[in-house]
Amino acid sequence: MKKELIELRVNGRPYELAIEPNALLLDTLRQDLELTGSKRGCDDSSCGACTVLIDGVAMMSCTLLAASCEGQEITTVEGVSEHGALAAIQKAYGDWGGAQCGFCTPGFMMTVKSLLAENPAPTEAEVRAALSSNLCRCTGYSQMYEAIRSAIAAERQVSAVAK
Repeated sequence: MKKELIELRVNGRPYELAIEPNALLLDTLRQDLELTGSKRGCDDSSCGACTVLIDGVAMMSCTLLAASCEGQEITTVEGVSEHGALAAIQKAYGDWGGAQCGFCTPGFMMTVKSLLAENPAPTEAEVRAALSSNLCRCTGYSQMYEAIRSAIAAERQVSAVAK
């Protein structure tokens, strides 16, 4: 198949890539850009391990064509850190043991990042609803929810100080 030249903006950086028209965003991120945080878990958008942000919205990259993302801002877990420091959700996952094997963790983090950008004070039910598209096979989810509550509290504290 003939490759086509596309331009992607990933984690704030522009990239010009020659890809096949049917290249999936997940494969382009992992293979062409060596951003391996997003994982291939299911190939049908049912596990959430491949979640990235497209213009701030959580999307599954395993079923999304890379070429369809031209002109949009793509954020992977590698782009979540803030000024070289861990983002609140990253720190909270470490503090609370929110990850067991870590395979699903990037997808969960990206979904939470999108949720908090849209709703900085979600209820427990809203958090659970947002995370319903992400699966973990290792945990009972309780540590993840503790980490998320901690990240929400940390974000609120930062917002209060900034005001």
